[in-house]
Amino acid sequence: MNTYRITVAYDGTAYRGWQRQENTELTVQGILERRISEIAGKKTVVSGSGRTDSGVHALGQECSLYLEQEIDMDSFKKRLNALLPEDIRVLDISREKRDFHARKSAVGKCYEYQIDLRDKMEVFHRKYRFHFPHPVDIAAMEKAAEYLMGTHDFSAFTDLKEDKDTVRTIYAVGIVYEKDTLTLSWIGDGFLYHMVRILTGTLLDVGIGKIKTEEIPEILKAKDRKKSGFPAPAKGLFLGRVFIQKRSLKKRYRRSAKNKNQRNGGKRRDEVYFMECKWNPCMCAERICGFF
Repeated sequence: MNTYRITVAYDGTAYRGWQRQENTELTVQGILERRISEIAGKKTVVSGSGRTDSGVHALGQECSLYLEQEIDMDSFKKRLNALLPEDIRVLDISREKRDFHARKSAVGKCYEYQIDLRDKMEVFHRKYRFHFPHPVDIAAMEKAAEYLMGTHDFSAFTDLKEDKDTVRTIYAVGIVYEKDTLTLSWIGDGFLYHMVRILTGTLLDVGIGKIKTEEIPEILKAKDRKKSGFPAPAKGLFLGRVFIQKRSLKKRYRRSAKNKNQRNGGKRRDEVYFMECKWNPCMCAERICGFF
């Protein structure tokens, strides 16, 4: 059996999410599997690093594929892209060790959320950014994000109904304002159902004063979804990168902060906040990141 790693980018606008479903053919995984099966001549299964919801996009979703035959990866990539719709694209195919699995081998993920703050939204951004025409206090959002970093029970930040483990670790949060666009970056060991969207909505509520910064620890402790913010719409969310190797996650984190544009209480100034973890490392974080 030959093991391959496939990196895929997709525009999630037209799809019901990543995961295949019995009641629709409009899923990224389902389409990818059908097209690969056509080339392979038999039914194949593609495993993703995780699910993305309906309307969520990906710049670098990682998948694992197991085939009996050995393939010419460049040729296979070209044939596959020729069969795929133009809003799904295979970026890379590589050979991996037998034990590679896109979900089980992933040690972290980076999500980015795009927000348009101008009064009238740019027409070409409407499918990929959330229109939020309000002045935001980024200093308050930065402080709130510091409370969210670390290992916590994020029950208050998920719409998950099942009784599952809700403890996750957020390693870093990036808050960047530039040219009327606010970008929030979230790096963690994994994220719950709707978690990034709810975290983003909560920080926006902090930015407009609806939620106070000092309430964040209380919300975490309460584990009550009703106390956290609104879920930001799916269209502004991108799965940016899946970290497979510890080294790649470590390199991502050690970026230092630089100053760019920021809006603070209606006033703009040049600032970029990139906040690194400052808590004492737990064994899990130390093992995954190796940078403490």
